[in-house]
Amino acid sequence: MAEDHLLELDNIDKYYGNIIALRDVSTFVNSGEVTCVLGDNGAGKSTLIKILAGVHQQTEGTIRMNGEEVRFGSPRDALSNGIATVYQDLAMVPLMSVWRNFFLGAEPTKRIGPLKWIDKPQAKRIAKEEMAKMGIDIRDTEQPVGTLSGGERQSVAIARAGYFGARVLILDEPTSALGVKQSGVVLKRIVEARNQGLAVIFITHNPRHAYPVGNRFLILNRGQSMGSFAKEEISIDELTQLMAGGAELQALEHELEAAGTIRHEDLTTPD
Repeated sequence: MAEDHLLELDNIDKYYGNIIALRDVSTFVNSGEVTCVLGDNGAGKSTLIKILAGVHQQTEGTIRMNGEEVRFGSPRDALSNGIATVYQDLAMVPLMSVWRNFFLGAEPTKRIGPLKWIDKPQAKRIAKEEMAKMGIDIRDTEQPVGTLSGGERQSVAIARAGYFGARVLILDEPTSALGVKQSGVVLKRIVEARNQGLAVIFITHNPRHAYPVGNRFLILNRGQSMGSFAKEEISIDELTQLMAGGAELQALEHELEAAGTIRHEDLTTPD
């Protein structure tokens, strides 16, 4: 791999005793690009997130940032290197306001002598402005974050990560629990984050969500890398086939057809 990528993964392995969670995973992500990591349940996506977020360390392999080798001993290490992870649960307090959830203990303050207090007007203004950069207009930042839609809550989390200096933004299955409309909102936010210069790692099991926004695709199957491809190197049909384990899927179809469970015409698309 070239040394000018923002973040590189080179032959990453992860073992838990005799269990192989990841083997030979290599890819990279650049500023202003989206790298999509695709795979079904048990493919190794969660393990990869935990390594990049500093929760676990790889058994073998190298992680580089700007060409220099790094090893994250804790989530704090990853954050100090500009890697922010937005998990599915979003780490938000539903009854707290949007602006309080935006800062979560890192609010701007004012001070006179020994007295210090939260600068609430500035905090509300910053939260509103940063959300606007993400393309979403929050009329009242005092409203509880729990009143927002799932897509809007994801937008708060993405805007928060960008404001606090993330260079690499990892999104853990951000559309998995959302309907079509709200998934569209999140995909727009991913594009906005990319256009603001962030390097985005989009973890998903849905190739139809990944393909429109992705620049590069890493496919995992049972901890094994099925390859890392630029968008021009792979079609959405090929992506889906690789992700599903094409040979296994075909074998299952033949088995079901032979058993009379399904017919051949059920597997074909009508003209």
